[in-house]
Amino acid sequence: MRTTEQMMDIILHVANQDERVRAVCMNGSRTNPNAPADPFQDYDIVYLVTELDSFVRNPGWVDVFGERIIMQTPEKMAMFPPGLGGRFSYLMLFQDGNRIDLTLVPTHEQEKYLQEDKLTVVLLDKDRSLPQLPPPSDEDYRVKPPSREFFADCCNEFWWVSTYVAKGLWRQEMLYAQDHLHQVVRPMLMKMLEWQAGIRTDFLISIGKNGKYLEKYMAKQSWDELMSTYACGNKEETWNALFTMCRLFRDSALFVSDHFGFEYPERDDRLVTAYLERVRTLPSNAVEIY
Repeated sequence: MRTTEQMMDIILHVANQDERVRAVCMNGSRTNPNAPADPFQDYDIVYLVTELDSFVRNPGWVDVFGERIIMQTPEKMAMFPPGLGGRFSYLMLFQDGNRIDLTLVPTHEQEKYLQEDKLTVVLLDKDRSLPQLPPPSDEDYRVKPPSREFFADCCNEFWWVSTYVAKGLWRQEMLYAQDHLHQVVRPMLMKMLEWQAGIRTDFLISIGKNGKYLEKYMAKQSWDELMSTYACGNKEETWNALFTMCRLFRDSALFVSDHFGFEYPERDDRLVTAYLERVRTLPSNAVEIY
């Protein structure tokens, strides 16, 4: 596996040899002083370029970075609408295990780009046209305190969609139940756990993409309970996961509401929980719920 020094050398060498590339920047975990280092860290690189068309017409130009396992170019994909506007990216996983996420940004957008992410550092500036940036900070990624309205909406969404999971389980529509459990109910739980972690740290931390650092800010028992709600492959396990998530949500929401002086919807919790328990024991041939 090429070392960090070797990877940075080739990233900068390619830029220096190409007149179209006027500057090189980096962001992501490698510029984040609070991110743990490991061999899976991407090189999140931006080339500020005079134009994009010649790069896009000749995709083979990225071969210089090394032999790849696989590459994705999101802006050329039909299934997923492009989200970078006038920019273009190459996501490359190499056979030595390194990965570069390389984005081409037109130089006329450089001012806008440099304001987008406080983790950005300038590695090369051929024209000395870029401003001096402050030291990289993960400030933009830190947990933000909820408003009263956000808290209320999170609680409402969690308890409301829990009933969809129960309905799907009773009907034995496992994909319907699983989709609502993991795509709607779980994100609301994760948001509440994120706010709880923020309170415990004065909102000075980031829990990382997909909450990957959340474990550090949870009690072991709560973390183990959260882990038990994943990979539920049958009806009984999914019911157990739903009720475990309800307990975790209730505990964390009460913690958050107590801290901020928000009103927790105790009535919704109590009535929905009773409904879930009712549906769980409802005979499969029932013609009425109550």
